[in-house]
Amino acid sequence: MTDRPIRHLATVRSFTPRRGRVTLAQRDALDRLWERWGFDVADRRLDLGELFGDDRPVVLEIGFGMGEATAAMAEADPGTNVLAIDVHTPGQGSLLHDAERRGLTNIRVANGDAIELLRDMLPPACLAGIRVFFSDPWPKTRHHKRRLIQPGFAALAASRLAPGGILHCATDWAHYAEWMLEVLSGEPELVNTVDGYAPRPSWRPVTRFEQQGLDKGHEVADLLFRRR
Repeated sequence: MTDRPIRHLATVRSFTPRRGRVTLAQRDALDRLWERWGFDVADRRLDLGELFGDDRPVVLEIGFGMGEATAAMAEADPGTNVLAIDVHTPGQGSLLHDAERRGLTNIRVANGDAIELLRDMLPPACLAGIRVFFSDPWPKTRHHKRRLIQPGFAALAASRLAPGGILHCATDWAHYAEWMLEVLSGEPELVNTVDGYAPRPSWRPVTRFEQQGLDKGHEVADLLFRRR
């Protein structure tokens, strides 16, 4: 696949960097493991084989919170490498701590803007999957431009997926689910794996954000689109 031009992406960030309170265990994990398992987003190309030390397929997870679900999925699927990106420092430390505790070697953690990571650091057709679970729905109309799932993002994500790769989104906000379905259905390089929303895959753990939504009576929608 060629690196076809990507439509202009909005410069408005879809996130706010969050430092938060870092526990001693999280700080210890960051201090000891970041140089080996973490990196900051920069304007350079990544060699995923060099990053992970093998040629296993790579899934990019955008926004992992505290990382419990990320670690659980990586442990359940040791044949897949997980590149997880977030801007929440306590969550980065928590995921590194959890990965070490579980003895996982198939997780790497990135700090920064996921769009910049996709655009500047990852080559075309390099990913087996992209996961976007419970990203900020920015429910107010004036903030919709900050939503991660936009036509430009869909095009960029599709270009980084290998043929047959899956873009998997999930949300507990009904209006955002409708927005996602419309945006992803409009990307010509992606095809919905089902008619509408997909059943929740049994392998996807319930995340902390998901449980909070369920506790409020929200319905969760999964969307799985395949790269042509």
